[in-house]
Amino acid sequence: MLKNAPSFKFYLKVLTHLVPIDLRFQGVQLLVKAVRIHEFGGPEVLKYEDVKIGKPGPGEIRLRQTAIGVNYNEVLLRAGEGSFASDQFPLTLGREAVGIIEEVGCGVNGLNVGQRVAYGFGGFGGYTESRLVDAEKVIVVPDSIDDKTTAAMMVKGMTAQYLLCRAYNVQKGDSILIHAAAGGVGTIMCQWAKHLGARVIGTISSDKKAEIAKLNGCDFPINYKNENVAERVREITNGEGVQAVYDPVGRDTFDISIASLRPLGHLISYGDISGKLDPIEPSVLMTKGSLSFRRTSLRHFITPRKALEATAAELFDMVEKENIKIRVNQIYPLSDTHLAHRDLERGKNVGSTILLP
Repeated sequence: MLKNAPSFKFYLKVLTHLVPIDLRFQGVQLLVKAVRIHEFGGPEVLKYEDVKIGKPGPGEIRLRQTAIGVNYNEVLLRAGEGSFASDQFPLTLGREAVGIIEEVGCGVNGLNVGQRVAYGFGGFGGYTESRLVDAEKVIVVPDSIDDKTTAAMMVKGMTAQYLLCRAYNVQKGDSILIHAAAGGVGTIMCQWAKHLGARVIGTISSDKKAEIAKLNGCDFPINYKNENVAERVREITNGEGVQAVYDPVGRDTFDISIASLRPLGHLISYGDISGKLDPIEPSVLMTKGSLSFRRTSLRHFITPRKALEATAAELFDMVEKENIKIRVNQIYPLSDTHLAHRDLERGKNVGSTILLP
């Protein structure tokens, strides 16, 4: 070997300068870490493993994720309580995250490499370091809102917006009941409803969660483990009941929700934490006071694209003006996603939970 000859690293550096390469790529695929399930089951089925992703196709971007949101419905899906079949394995859960655009596919307008964007209903695949996302599903994030806050609020915050402002448009002076008031969606809803001028009643399961609900604007937390919720609601509202009940719980709370409503009241169901509702006899709604019942999903309120932009813009505005605060109370590394699911199942987590790649 010639003395003082350039090293291999020198030539590699020159080559990289002349023809930019990413050493993570194997052919046209990128090797990243992701959390996937190969079967339904407990938190232990969440596997932290290498996966490959390709180049973004038409209308897609590749996003290097900086923070990832976790939602309780992902716990249910992991356990097999969803619409996925085993022939869809391996499956990467997660539907909200924030990150930096690494590459843009053809036909994508208005988005550029290096921009910070987030999604709140981008299709499953969020529990990963990088992923391909439909460009129509992402929103550019204001610089004033940090990554951890953004990851924690996209699904939960947009859910709060459509529930309070569209599924039933809460008015100043309304009395409403929010189930799971200390949860990720519940803590945001309590603040937002209070900002709208509502009297906020919420259900919780412990004294600790009662304090959290109060901190977030819940005027009357009710511990459903040792109080009769419907009777307490009637007491708080001088026998009238509430204008609206927001219920993510499902089977266990349906009768309680109906019994808490005043005539012409509205029951908004948006989850099945305790299991799917039994068939409903419509005449029950009539005999209880000509009540209305809606079973809703975020995806219908952020479609088409203009609806997504409007919903996200209102959420960003509420956060920037500090009308609501997104409380990120639990942070786990992506490799410990199974611990996040375990703690959510055990009811240990309050407020929002996120993962960091």
